[in-house]
Amino acid sequence: MNSPQRMTFPSPSRSSVYAFVEDLRAEGSDAVLDRILGTYGCDTVTVAAAYHRARDVTPHGPARVTLRQDGVHFMPPADLFDGVRLIPPVQSGADEEPLREVRRRTSDRGAALHGWTVFLHNTTLGLAHPDVTQENCFGDRGAPADLCPAHPDVRAYAVALARAVARQGVDAVVAESLHFGTFGHGYHHERSFVPLGPLEEFLLGLCFCPHCARRAETAGVESATARNEAARAVGRVLDGADPLPGPLTPDALAGQVGEAVAAYVRTRHTTVTSLAATVADAVEAEGSELVFLDLTGAVKGYADGLPTGALAADEAWRIGVDPAAVGAAVPGYAVLAYARDPARTAADTVAYRTALPDACTLRAVMRPGAPDTASAEALAARTQAASGPGGADAVDFYHYGLFPFPVLDRIPTALKQLG
Repeated sequence: MNSPQRMTFPSPSRSSVYAFVEDLRAEGSDAVLDRILGTYGCDTVTVAAAYHRARDVTPHGPARVTLRQDGVHFMPPADLFDGVRLIPPVQSGADEEPLREVRRRTSDRGAALHGWTVFLHNTTLGLAHPDVTQENCFGDRGAPADLCPAHPDVRAYAVALARAVARQGVDAVVAESLHFGTFGHGYHHERSFVPLGPLEEFLLGLCFCPHCARRAETAGVESATARNEAARAVGRVLDGADPLPGPLTPDALAGQVGEAVAAYVRTRHTTVTSLAATVADAVEAEGSELVFLDLTGAVKGYADGLPTGALAADEAWRIGVDPAAVGAAVPGYAVLAYARDPARTAADTVAYRTALPDACTLRAVMRPGAPDTASAEALAARTQAASGPGGADAVDFYHYGLFPFPVLDRIPTALKQLG
């Protein structure tokens, strides 16, 4: 199948705005592109090709509260998914090929198109196939949204999905959730009346499925010991004891839970890195390139934009990511710069830029409004901080459909900081 025409751009493009297909469909593709590429001054649009369940306040949408479902905005190519066990659900209107239509319109305007793809966070697939989800230390499959990156069926699905998105003619596939999930974001409408500390919450999110255990054993780690130590640590709190004291660090895991757990956690790096490398190769084979989206910034600052403690690059291990190793396997890397403080924004992006190989481009993704940004001046300061010396190569903005127009109108002022 021939892909729509791609544009040739210097790598990376300067700036993008994230958007949903539903945004373009509701307001009209030309109207949205006029704003993003004209009024705001960006040269790229990043559109969700595959997304997950959500309930969003959509301030300028036809519905002011929008429910989203898991699924892709294209018909899954038969040749790519033949023999693949996991088939993505299909979004309403996918048969109209909305991504190809956006590709044509962005090409006409000389703009780039990125296909934003949520890979391993899919409640529909997890509920239908619980064996491919993460299994905790007690043997529970309690995170149906989190597909395990070590499972062969999940890895085959990720490759097929990546190639399918690349075939839509996008200049880059932006890969969200191509790593392990966390306990705090494994389902919707969650309850816990047990005061879990940071160590216990992390341990409860570790996957001990047979495929993760086998990879750990191959690396010389006693997975059964690690599992038992994790279950003991979490179990004591479930039985009424106080959480273990102190922050979540590799040293704390080794000292308070056991070296077997710390070693087991380290083996997750190879799982994620090898998956990212395989997906990057698949995308390249389709004529596109992969941008790996590291969600650690959201783990630390999503709720209030006030991350504390270690920098995001130093805590990416929580989701099984080694930035240096992944950066060596992919051409592009994106981070969520969810911090109000420009100094923190600068420190986070410089830390990632330092960790990544020179050949891997770095994109910083910012929210132009609450909870991170209160004004155009504040967004400009954070943009300057993210793209300063030793920082990001490009700055992107999240998200067109989720912020009021007056907030989005801050973007042109911010882009002046990029030169």
